[in-house]
Amino acid sequence: MKIVVTGAKGFIGKNLCVMLREHGHQDIVEVDRETSREMLAKYLSEADFVYHLAGINRPKDDAEFQLGNAGLTCFIAEQLKQSSKQVPLVVSSSTQAERDNAYGQSKLLAEKSVEQYGNDTGSAYYIYRFPNVFGKWCKPHYNSFVATFCYNTLNGLDISINDPLAQVTLVYIDDVCHSLISLLDGSVNSGFKSVLPEYPTTVGEVANLLRAFKESRNSLITENVGTGLSRALYSTYLSYVSPEQFSYAIASYGDERGVFSEMLKTKDAGQFSFFTAHPGITRGGHYHHTKNEKFLVVKGKALFKFEHIATGERYELQTDSSSPRIVETVPGWSHDITNIGDEEMIVMLWANEIFDREAPDTFARPL
Repeated sequence: MKIVVTGAKGFIGKNLCVMLREHGHQDIVEVDRETSREMLAKYLSEADFVYHLAGINRPKDDAEFQLGNAGLTCFIAEQLKQSSKQVPLVVSSSTQAERDNAYGQSKLLAEKSVEQYGNDTGSAYYIYRFPNVFGKWCKPHYNSFVATFCYNTLNGLDISINDPLAQVTLVYIDDVCHSLISLLDGSVNSGFKSVLPEYPTTVGEVANLLRAFKESRNSLITENVGTGLSRALYSTYLSYVSPEQFSYAIASYGDERGVFSEMLKTKDAGQFSFFTAHPGITRGGHYHHTKNEKFLVVKGKALFKFEHIATGERYELQTDSSSPRIVETVPGWSHDITNIGDEEMIVMLWANEIFDREAPDTFARPL
């Protein structure tokens, strides 16, 4: 299948072309501003499927809207009508098509030419009125406030917000591309299409989340970035990190036993840290009433000792990095860990709550 993508070097086009190839589509013709009308006509005559993503949104004058949006779309539709086969056509429109402005009207005319193409030829057609699309590779200070906010926040530049309560609807670039690619098997009916999920939010909420992402490198407290808008926005924010910003330092506390460092903290699922211990060194010697910890020896050999603080019952176990094994601390049991190997021991540690110096729930009781 020969797939033609106009606007291939733009934000959506660049992401789409990458994902198309990931899905096994290698015969992709990428059309950009350097492509002549003659070459475009040739590509269209050979196309089996067309994604028309090119358009004008920052013209020098309003006349460019008609030329770059309505005019180009009409040209594509007319060229495809000359094909001996039915070629599905997808057009990238905008929610602005519902508004009475030059940009919106040019998009509305583009939609009508695509719809007419489908009616005249019986070809499948798909019209997307995209709201605010965000994600990696979107150009800051161009047509996405999210891209601008990400770039500015990351680089310590001011963000201009007129109304933090202004409502916005966002869709994520990965979801956009997945929706576009789903059209290729021919199972989707023609007409207006939308991308799900949509994320209704406010300009202020987006700005606040981005500030929290930046602060997390200092506080080590991460937002809940595993699902929904926070997940997509966090990924977008990170896409603007320069190579010089790929790493950051964390605090390390050392003494004669070894070192201890906290790595990551969560708001409601505890924290991750690690520590080292020299041969023969014992760490711990305390108990907790509520706190739970999970230990994983990633280097070396360890002896864990436990004692029930009420009954005096004792228990010991050994573990080493050759056979990864989680060792849990249990409330009401005092515990310690000794390096019984000949090399430095490194242990990864998860606790179900962030350490609170004012209420540490940690009581000394050497075994």
